Amino acid sequence: MPLDLATIDPVRAGFAAARLERITDHLSRNYIDTGRITGCQVAVLRRGHLAYFKSLGLMDRERAKPVADDTIFRIYSMTKPISSVALMSLYEQGHFQLGDAVTRFIPEWEGQRVWVSGEGAEMQTEALARPITFRHVLSHTAGFTYGSTEHPVDKAYRDLGILRGARRESLKDFIARLGRVPLRYQPGERWMYSYATDVCGHLVEAISGKPLDQYFQETILAPLGMDDTAFSVAPEKLGRFAANYERQADKSLKLIDDPQTSPYGRKPVFLSGGGGLTGTTYDYVRFVEMVRRGGALDGVRILGPRTVALMHRNHLLDNKDLTQLGIGGFSETTNEGIGFGLGFAMTVNPDKTGSISSGDYYWGGAASTIFWIDEAEELSVVFMTQQMPSGTFNFRGQLKSIVYSSIVE
Repeated sequence: MPLDLATIDPVRAGFAAARLERITDHLSRNYIDTGRITGCQVAVLRRGHLAYFKSLGLMDRERAKPVADDTIFRIYSMTKPISSVALMSLYEQGHFQLGDAVTRFIPEWEGQRVWVSGEGAEMQTEALARPITFRHVLSHTAGFTYGSTEHPVDKAYRDLGILRGARRESLKDFIARLGRVPLRYQPGERWMYSYATDVCGHLVEAISGKPLDQYFQETILAPLGMDDTAFSVAPEKLGRFAANYERQADKSLKLIDDPQTSPYGRKPVFLSGGGGLTGTTYDYVRFVEMVRRGGALDGVRILGPRTVALMHRNHLLDNKDLTQLGIGGFSETTNEGIGFGLGFAMTVNPDKTGSISSGDYYWGGAASTIFWIDEAEELSVVFMTQQMPSGTFNFRGQLKSIVYSSIVE
């Protein structure tokens, strides 16, 4: 069935329309009217029908511009599932197996070490017990971090200036330098949110022989009609680009990226597969629906259905959840009852999560954007806003409560 994003029909999608409309009241009353966020956009689809789509509040407070249907958002880490799909499209072509060592394509990492104790010049390391594999980088179990804590390994990241976008360097050069830092833990033994998906982006380039943006465009974005998704915002589209805000200690919102002067107005040197894309809600809905439908949308197949199923299976050691394997820092998910696959987190124990859903998989972005997919309910939801840091408000949990309780058939 072709995806129709012009017709909103909650009843055909099996919802009680009035109950689903509580999304509008909840977000307006608790977030827009109170100034907790400036604006947002929500899309809810079920059985392939658009059941709810609303634009609320302002996309640019300083210019008093309301959120429009075609507003462009920074999706940050919601880039990660797209990168993961891109890499798995190469898996489907036979270029690698999940258990293959990534040093096949990143020879600079030969001889990589793992942190044991100490820091700085006194740091003690050991050899890898097993190589870093494609499964490890796709599931954030490779041993990398984001360099954001006071752990000795994270301090080493900062000492070496390993920070996305900190230098005008290519993705290839960044990945080579990343290999100079000891791993935080032995590959496969723990889980930590990290630069691993930027590694996936580099592997796409190394295997395909194409820049990441070109591979995205040819393999995913153009085939799916995601015409407004890119690593930068074209000059003629800047008027549709939302402002980005940061919540301050006094709970006010500070403008941290003006759309008219944003770095996103020019193509970056560093193409971040872990967090570099911008796009519209409509575009991301097309990506999410492609995944929910087993890798195809509107006659275009991106992945095979068995590959998609492989991606949202829990790949953590011994089928454990993040409470057992996760290490500190930050991420776009809670840990209780949550597993992690090849680019997605998923509910593995609904009793622990306290969620009404039992088989959903999902991710989010640094500016509080979220999505989730529930194949059993034939449901997909995308929420966009531009407020950092993510996790300030539990939008996913709140929207789940409203959406699932609105399903009546």
